Amino acid sequence: MKHLLVKITLLIILGIMAISPETVAQNTVTTLMNKANQAYDKQHYKKAIQLYDSIIKEGWVSPKLYYNLGDAYFRTKNLPSAILYFEKAKKLDPNNSDIKYNLGIANSMIIDKIEKVPHFFLTRWWNYFYNLFNSNTWTIIFIISFAILVFFVGWFILAQSRKSRMWSFFLGIIFFFISIVVFGLASQRNYYTRNQKEAIVFSPSISVKSSPSPNSVDLFVIHDGTKVKLLDNVDGWYKIKISNGSIGWIPDNSVRKI
Repeated sequence: MKHLLVKITLLIILGIMAISPETVAQNTVTTLMNKANQAYDKQHYKKAIQLYDSIIKEGWVSPKLYYNLGDAYFRTKNLPSAILYFEKAKKLDPNNSDIKYNLGIANSMIIDKIEKVPHFFLTRWWNYFYNLFNSNTWTIIFIISFAILVFFVGWFILAQSRKSRMWSFFLGIIFFFISIVVFGLASQRNYYTRNQKEAIVFSPSISVKSSPSPNSVDLFVIHDGTKVKLLDNVDGWYKIKISNGSIGWIPDNSVRKI
């Protein structure tokens, strides 16, 4: 009888765990995702957008979810929203070729064609490696490189022959610098992923001002779909920088953060 009660108790616990809030939420998201994908396949893009958006409101985030939503917006010719969600997807999965391709297509269709300021070659190299992986992958690479560094330090301490100590010393130096570089890449990527310092313009056309005031001088005009860097926020105005280096102020309700 005692063993039977224990078994029944375990079954009740397992049943409660099976219907925990996390499990229910996961099932809800899976159901919504399947419905959204079905609506997309049937070319019911507005319905797909509503369903994908409802998943995001549930607190779920993934490159695939953002990519699907961006693609649905692209099909409805809503370029600013498409670019916004393609950028969000790229932020989480920077080396995904499908995301980069579709983002490039969307950017080719907006009004503003802004040439980027050329970077110093070391900056280009850094950006190349920086964009290879997301923050989690760079963190794993750092842990591996640091573990190898510790191994060579231990080898140097325990080695008795001069040749072994020499090799462990030089290899340790190499992995010391590798660990520093990878730590920098992982830290910067993690900061970029967590912080919203870039945005997409959603106003059809907006004049960029010289100061955070509607009465200030107009500097230049930008249009919807353009990506800007956010430098400051003062009294409902963002100080922005575009890719050619130009700086000015726009109302904060004219953009949406990536």
